Amino acid sequence: MGFINYDVNRYTPKQMVAIPLVLLILSLAVLGYTFATTGMPVTPGMDFSGGTAVTVFTSDTPDSLSATFSGYPLVSIGEGVSDGKYIKFGPMDDDSLQSLATLINERYPDAKIDQIGASFGETLQKQAAIALVLSFIGMTIVVFLAFRTFVPAAAVVLSAFADIAMTAAVMTIVGIELTLPTTAALLMLIGYSVDSDILLTMRVLKRQGKLDEKLAGAFRTGIIMTTTTMAAIAAMWAVSYFGNIPVIPEISAVLFIGLLIDMMNTWLTNAGIIKWYMLGRGGTVKETEDTSKAKVTPVKRKGSK
Repeated sequence: MGFINYDVNRYTPKQMVAIPLVLLILSLAVLGYTFATTGMPVTPGMDFSGGTAVTVFTSDTPDSLSATFSGYPLVSIGEGVSDGKYIKFGPMDDDSLQSLATLINERYPDAKIDQIGASFGETLQKQAAIALVLSFIGMTIVVFLAFRTFVPAAAVVLSAFADIAMTAAVMTIVGIELTLPTTAALLMLIGYSVDSDILLTMRVLKRQGKLDEKLAGAFRTGIIMTTTTMAAIAAMWAVSYFGNIPVIPEISAVLFIGLLIDMMNTWLTNAGIIKWYMLGRGGTVKETEDTSKAKVTPVKRKGSK
């Protein structure tokens, strides 16, 4: 409730951008450390690092399954519907993989085994990186063409970059791996974050009126848009998580984290830069005229004195 009562006009631009700037630096440090240790800025999942996924239908407990597969690089055991278990293994050599397949076929004849090779995982890494970079470049071009002014456009791009960087850092900290579904969530987040930033920038630059009134109006509209979207995503996460629906909980978790971060970057980072830019230009753009005080010049009729 305290955040909803946040007054966008109360703080100076320096105060507004200070906290997001520090968090962005810390996020980049986390991503840099993860890249140095894993070769990717976010801890890669099986889609990118390679491995084996096994779906079995059994009443065995996760502890029992862990004991059964203790001789293999077991990564995780997920619960599914109808006594289904989703078991992930890390990369292994051909002999170990053959031994694992034999064991699974003996114990669980109806099991489904999916394998992703390390080389194929590297290919997916490159394709995902290209998709993110191209999406960001495309977004940058569109923003600069829309505003044609460096500072407002750069503020939108910086806020979107901060959203992605901070979300990726939180993913690493809380243990959400980078997979194809979470990569798709990051791509969707670019669109969500730019939407709120463009709303703010368009309201301030294009509308008439005083700066504080335009910022306050944009804040009310933006907060309603973002919180309703977050509520829908939270509901999607709850239904998919408790319903044991795969993939959807990861996507919704990334989107929820990203939108929470976007609220901060939009109304601190972007709003702070826009406020600084507008104050440098006098604080208003096309001040609204007071028509009640406008002078009316009488029209003289032909022949009148």
